[in-house]
Amino acid sequence: MKNKISILASVSIASFSLMSMSVNADEITLKGASCFTIGSPPSIAFEKLVKEINAKGEGVVKINLIGGAPAIGSPLTLTQKMSRGIYDILGCPETYFGTVVPEAPVLRLTDSSYADLRKNGALDYLEELFNKKNIHYVGRHHDFGGFSLWLNKKIDGPDLTGLNLRTAANYTAFFKSLGATVQSAGAPQIYTLMENNSVQGFGWPAGAFAPPWMKVTKYQVKPSFYHSPMHTIFNLKKWNSLNDEQREIITSVTMQYELNNEPGNESLAKNLAAGDKMRAEAGIEIIEFSGDDAKSWSGAADKAAWDEVVANNPENGQKLLDLFK
Repeated sequence: MKNKISILASVSIASFSLMSMSVNADEITLKGASCFTIGSPPSIAFEKLVKEINAKGEGVVKINLIGGAPAIGSPLTLTQKMSRGIYDILGCPETYFGTVVPEAPVLRLTDSSYADLRKNGALDYLEELFNKKNIHYVGRHHDFGGFSLWLNKKIDGPDLTGLNLRTAANYTAFFKSLGATVQSAGAPQIYTLMENNSVQGFGWPAGAFAPPWMKVTKYQVKPSFYHSPMHTIFNLKKWNSLNDEQREIITSVTMQYELNNEPGNESLAKNLAAGDKMRAEAGIEIIEFSGDDAKSWSGAADKAAWDEVVANNPENGQKLLDLFK
C-alpha cells in the first residue's frame, strides 16, 4: 500500500512539474532597448512601461531591457537594428526612427490627440508605412511637452542671427530659417558646449530638461514648438509571432500610458508644472514672444517642419498633411 501511495505521489509530482514547465514554456522573453541612457529623464518613462508590462504579463510575456543608447550603439541605428530582429521592442522618439520611417516626423507636429488620430485613420495610415519597414507601431508611451529654445544670452525677438545653436534633426530647419548657425551634438555634450560658449543655446523639450543644465542656462524662449512624444515600436515579424494574450498585455499597458499623456491630462500637466517650478527657482528667466513676434516664431516653426515633411515624402506628404495637421 505504501509503495502504491509512493508511486501515486511521484506521478502527481511529475505531472505538476510537467504542467509548470508547460506554463513557463508559454512565457516569452523579449529583447528591449531604449534610445536613451538607462535612468536618464528621457528613458525613465519607457523603463516604467517595461516594468508594468512585466508585472501584468508574469508567466505570459517578459521584456528583458538590455540597455540604452549610446552604451549599446548610436540611437540613430537602434530602429534599424530592431527592424532586423536584433531587438524586439524599442522606446524611442521619432527623431531617431525617422531615419528608417521618413514620414515619422508627423508624430511630433500634430496638435491632435492620439485618440483622434486613431479615429480618423491617421495612425492606421502610418502603421502601413511602418509595416513596410518590418515595424509595428504600438503607441505613444510618454510626452515631454513642447520643445523650447534654451539660451545663455537674451534675445528680443525671433531673429536668431548670430547665434550658434546645438540642434537635432527635428528642429534644424526651423533654427536655420531664422538665421541661426547650427551644430549637431549628443545630449551629453550640451553642458560643456554651453559652459564654454561653443553654442549659445539648444533645443529641448521642457519636460525632459536635465537639472545640471540649469547651471549653464539663463533663458527659456516661448511659445514652445512641436511636441516631444516617446513611442513604443516593435519588430513586426516578432509581433506577429506573439499570441493574442501577449499582444493584448503589451497593447493595453501602452494604451493606458498613451491616454495619460493626452493634451490636458492631469498627469502630464503635473509633470510639466514641476519642471517649470524647478527652473524658476534656479533663476531661469522666460522670454515670451507676443503679438506679431509670437506669430512669426510659431509660423516659422510650423512652416519649416511641414515643408520638410512634404519635400521628403513626395508620394504621401500631402496625405500626411491632411491626416495629421
